[in-house]
Amino acid sequence: MASLDEDRKVPAALQPQPNDYAYDLDRALSSVVGLTTQVPADAFTAEILGTERAGNGVLIRDDGLVLTIGYLITEAEEVWIRTNAGRVVQGHVLAYDQVTGFGLVQALGQLDIPVLPIGDSSRALVGEQVVVAGMGGRARSIAAHIVARQEFAGYWEYLLEEAIFTEPSHPDWGGTALIGSNGELLGIGSLQLQGATPSGETLPLNMIVPIDLLTPILDDVTRLGRPNRPPRPWLGVYASETENKVLIIGLAPRAPAEQAGVEAGDIVLAVAGRAVGNLASFFRRVWALGDAGVDVPLTIHRAGRMFELRISSADRNRFLKAPRLH
Repeated sequence: MASLDEDRKVPAALQPQPNDYAYDLDRALSSVVGLTTQVPADAFTAEILGTERAGNGVLIRDDGLVLTIGYLITEAEEVWIRTNAGRVVQGHVLAYDQVTGFGLVQALGQLDIPVLPIGDSSRALVGEQVVVAGMGGRARSIAAHIVARQEFAGYWEYLLEEAIFTEPSHPDWGGTALIGSNGELLGIGSLQLQGATPSGETLPLNMIVPIDLLTPILDDVTRLGRPNRPPRPWLGVYASETENKVLIIGLAPRAPAEQAGVEAGDIVLAVAGRAVGNLASFFRRVWALGDAGVDVPLTIHRAGRMFELRISSADRNRFLKAPRLH
């Protein structure tokens, strides 16, 4: 989990400057907070994501509601929120939405910072000048621009129809605020990825979850602790795509795929008889079969032979520790 040391700052040449923006930059940056979380050692996600996590979030409502990226707070039993001014307040995990990747934390005390208004990420344009903001003001923020809007498939059974990609990359990307040219929140930082330039050089990018995915679920998530939709079927595989093939690179322990006999190194050829050649088609065809609990037939290639496996899917959330009440 990436986080900046206390003494480490974004290089001055990459920091945003107030005169370059038509809104009050410093006020907008003061809405971004730091998050530190503690997760039990026996948590389902502890081995992969660690037990001590750190990143960023942004205040989106004046009642203390903080939006972040979900992996920072999944299964957390302690959450602490820190403002640019050094104020530290305990938080309570409200929800982590598996579909979007967003996480929500409720501050349990006054943060005394302004709310960052929610914008319209559908209007964000490739080439637009933006700020990718971490907690710490200009010294922890990047003057960036949008380089792409395109589909993103994550190896952990995650798919965004159209993620936002920015450059230069923020070194403390988790939960950063993507602030558009009008000073509104356009998305939340999720990952750092390697892109490619036309000359073939690698280019570090940030992948941003668009804020428009939050608006339809926000009321339900804050009221119910989850979106008001059935959970998707989850297999518990970690997969990659190579040469138009879907390769299983790992398995979540005790998850449905492991229980059904899937092994690392297996190649998934088809789902319910329909061929798959990339992660997006694999995930979509699994999810199209029904809700969590549905049987998922896979055609597997292993060690020179082809065979069928049937996996009884599950609701991923049932494997996770629920938020602790305060």
